[in-house]
Amino acid sequence: MVEFPALACPIVLAPMAGGPNTPALAAAVANAGGVGSFGFAYSTPEQIRADLAATRALTTGPLNANFFVFRPVDPPESGAVQRALAAVAALPGASGVPVAAPVPPFFPDLRLQLEPIWQARPAFLTFHLGLPPPEVIERAHALGICVGVTATRAAEARAIAAARADFIVAQGSEAGGHCGVFTPGEPGDWLAVRELVRAIAPLTELPVIAAGGLMSGTDIREALAAGADAAQLGTAFLATTESGASAAHRRLLLGEPDRGTVLTRAFSGRYARGLRNTYTDRMHSADVLPFPLQNSLTGPLRKAAAARDDAEYQSLWAGQHYARCRDGSARELVRRLLTELDA
Repeated sequence: MVEFPALACPIVLAPMAGGPNTPALAAAVANAGGVGSFGFAYSTPEQIRADLAATRALTTGPLNANFFVFRPVDPPESGAVQRALAAVAALPGASGVPVAAPVPPFFPDLRLQLEPIWQARPAFLTFHLGLPPPEVIERAHALGICVGVTATRAAEARAIAAARADFIVAQGSEAGGHCGVFTPGEPGDWLAVRELVRAIAPLTELPVIAAGGLMSGTDIREALAAGADAAQLGTAFLATTESGASAAHRRLLLGEPDRGTVLTRAFSGRYARGLRNTYTDRMHSADVLPFPLQNSLTGPLRKAAAARDDAEYQSLWAGQHYARCRDGSARELVRRLLTELDA
């Protein structure tokens, strides 16, 4: 195992795939004493290499590279595909958008994605949606890389410890983005973040990083008091200057506090929390394909919506407490969080 390094401040930027994590954002958080992160769920090895190199040019601070652990998926029967296609094609926002059935390969090859990691050697390597292969953890340890895995319940935390990972990211129900539960299904027993930390911390000697709905220094202090060693924040940084969030995403985060969030499978096939919009409302009961096939099916629709600055058909991931987002620079936000933490 690799010892979890001492952090200058207990703040980890959440890995957010799809664009919000930028080299400027990751570097700003790392330069302010925290950990900068990237969500590389669907990224190509070339993009991973470029992002890490660009960030290293801006900081010498600790970085975290995060990956999804995809499960093998069989092509669904043609009837299911046609129903899912019809549900998306019938949406007003899909007019003129080429919606097509997904084709293999349905997800990236983790072994290829990790090649740039073995070369760049970031301080942290983390995984979401399950455990990586044992040989991945072994190779990371051989290179001095600290490995963490997301847990949404106590049983998953025990499995992470048994796999010889180095720390646990305890993701509460308030979190934006994909629920990191190992086995896809209804998130009925998903605990709130502080409750989850209190359930996990006594089970293991591994450091625990609290994640989910943390927006202020007071939130961080309460998570640490519950037994966490650090706090992971994503939504809190979405409206900062350095964020890669779309204009529509920022507009709703800062200007529509009453819109609310929903858990939906309609964008990717797996439950994820995001801002409520026309798409989530109309697709609430629609047929969807398994993860990540649904993500491929809806990709053209989301891309077209972003191009026309339409918030109603984008996957605008955000935590439950997004209404407390603050704009300004990421460095200034870290400074404010630390001031609130010490208050």
